[in-house]
Amino acid sequence: MRRWSWRAVVAAACLISACADPPNKEIDQAQGAIDAARAAGGERYAATEYAAATASLQSANDAVAQRDYRLALNHALASREQAQNAAREAADGKARTGAEVERTMAEIAGLLAQANTQITAAQRARVPAGLLREPAAEIEAVNAVVQKAGEAVNADDYLGAQAMLQGVKERIQKAIAAIDAATTSQSARRRR
Repeated sequence: MRRWSWRAVVAAACLISACADPPNKEIDQAQGAIDAARAAGGERYAATEYAAATASLQSANDAVAQRDYRLALNHALASREQAQNAAREAADGKARTGAEVERTMAEIAGLLAQANTQITAAQRARVPAGLLREPAAEIEAVNAVVQKAGEAVNADDYLGAQAMLQGVKERIQKAIAAIDAATTSQSARRRR
């Protein structure tokens, strides 16, 4: 029984002495994890978890200022875990968004090729240039947007590229429909 008591006393003394000093090592580890999460894109791709990690780190620092080192330790450990989760979520979110953007850009490239083919065919069919001016201008504008989105992808800004590509497919489809309508109306006039 005495042995057990001695071990309990030593363990209690270690625990008390561990809480007598600020948990600087754990706070530094939490800050390192937050820095790694930021580098992985945590602010953009895992904003909730990243914000929780920074808030927990601030709480740890506040607890140190109040000399509540046990609370500071708890917040620092929570911050490190949240930051590590943010880094994982950011990596997953970035990969998922990147794949979505690549897929969308491939679909848009196919629609642009279709639109360009239809404009060429309409010009060969001698559709009046006035009827093709608006759809051609829209296709040109879409090309510019796609190029900017491509630059964003090259800079690893998948969220920016995704935002730029919002509604682009619909714009191309509308231009294709306008080209079809112009070609159909020109063909109908020739038959008369």
